[in-house]
Amino acid sequence: MLLSQITRPDGSLAVVVRAGSEAAILRGTASTYDLAQEAATTRRPIAAIIAERGMGEAVDLPSLLAEGRVTLPIIHPDPAHMHLTGTGLTHLGSASARDAMHAKLAGTETLTDSMKMFRMGLEGGRPAPGTPGVQPEWFYKGNGTTAIAPGQPLTMPAFAEDGGEEPELAGIYIIAPDGTPCRLGWALANEFSDHVTERVNYLWLAHSKLREASFGPEILLGDLPADVQGTSRIRRDGAVIWEKPFLSGEANMSHTMANLEHHHFKYDLFRRPGDVHVHMFGTATLSFADGISTRPGDMFEIEAPPFGLPLKNPLAKATAPAAATVAVHTL
Repeated sequence: MLLSQITRPDGSLAVVVRAGSEAAILRGTASTYDLAQEAATTRRPIAAIIAERGMGEAVDLPSLLAEGRVTLPIIHPDPAHMHLTGTGLTHLGSASARDAMHAKLAGTETLTDSMKMFRMGLEGGRPAPGTPGVQPEWFYKGNGTTAIAPGQPLTMPAFAEDGGEEPELAGIYIIAPDGTPCRLGWALANEFSDHVTERVNYLWLAHSKLREASFGPEILLGDLPADVQGTSRIRRDGAVIWEKPFLSGEANMSHTMANLEHHHFKYDLFRRPGDVHVHMFGTATLSFADGISTRPGDMFEIEAPPFGLPLKNPLAKATAPAAATVAVHTL
């Protein structure tokens, strides 16, 4: 079962439930956030709440997506209470691309910090259930103001050196009134990053990740398949200039999802009741690692069969600000 949100002609939201090719508006539901809040508060399975409310008007979801009426599958009424975060070096094969980016000069350490982190995950990222394993690389991307709807441009800042895609899976969470993290489901995500900046020095990773991101268009309810096989591509002027399969799911990862979730939600800061979290779990596939330099106007496309409609976003670049630097005013 898949969940999405659309905008009605009057601008209000409607929640769409899809099973197979049949999609319909969920009755009595103002937003996915409200639906998730009820499920988290009552601890009832979300599928049971959906069955209780029932389906209303049927919709043509692909047509609505083409019209720009499919928005993010969940938003928070206050964007400051929606957190975009992620973990890296979590996938088998991801270290080779990252290691090449962070290669050190001859005569220094044999292993880069990236390779050391990847090895730690291989050795301690899959602990026994209920036992914490090694913590992964972790990064912060932004809040709800940097969450971009499917079909809308991912905009790199004027000062950015690069705007590159990262095809990933994201866990979608809401925090219950008692502080318990509750997973609503899983979605495709483009964890948009500046790989040129990151390559200069690994300590600039935090700068490279402070970018927009997109996820959706649909949320997959229930368990995540162990082996997710999808495709990531870039189109330029309508022609595919790069395409590659990407793998995810625990069968293709050095960490369990439970371990990655633990090391995010172990912080009190991330267990504030009512907050929404979109946590991205990493990738082993980057066009940048294959020498692709993206340009404004390029179209990113990410798809994987269990997750419904593909996630597409064009690349844009912000215009330079009037001033060269940001001046701080003294009060």
